[in-house]
Amino acid sequence: MTTLREGIPVTNPTRTLLDLRGCVDAAELGRARRQAEVLGYRLDEAASIESDLTRSELERRFLRLCRRHRLPSPEVNARLGDHVVDFLWRRSGLIVETDGYRYHSGRAAFEHDHRRQARLAAAGYEVLRFTWRQVLDDPKEIAAILRSRIGQAPLTQPV
Repeated sequence: MTTLREGIPVTNPTRTLLDLRGCVDAAELGRARRQAEVLGYRLDEAASIESDLTRSELERRFLRLCRRHRLPSPEVNARLGDHVVDFLWRRSGLIVETDGYRYHSGRAAFEHDHRRQARLAAAGYEVLRFTWRQVLDDPKEIAAILRSRIGQAPLTQPV
C-alpha cells in the first residue's frame, strides 16, 4: 500500500524494509531497520529479523535449524551479482538453496536451477541444495554437512 507525500507515492516503513530485502544484503537491511527504529518509525511484526529476511516457511525452518545447531549465521537471501541466494556463508564460499517441491518441480524450474548453480560454481561458490524433507527429517545430517563445509569443529566428538 502506498500513500502520497508531497505528491510522491511512498510506502510505510515496514513495507519499505520488506521491499529492500530483495535488493540489499543482510547487513544493509539491518542498518535500515535500526535507522527506522532510531527515527521512531513504528514497525509491524513483519519487519522482524526472521520474517523480513526469509521468503518462505522452508527458509524459516532452515534458519532455525542453523540456530538450533549453533552454526555460524548465514546471510539470508543475499545478492550475488544477478542472483539472490537463499543462504550464504561468504567467507566459506558456501551457498545453500532450500528447494520445496512446489516451487522447484517442472522442466523450467529444473533448467533454471541447474543453469544458476553452474554460474555460481563458475564464480567459485559451492552450492548445496536441501529439500523440505531433508530439513524436517534430517537436521543433524544437514548440520554435520554444513559444519564440515564451513570449517567449524563439531560440537561433540564422535564416540
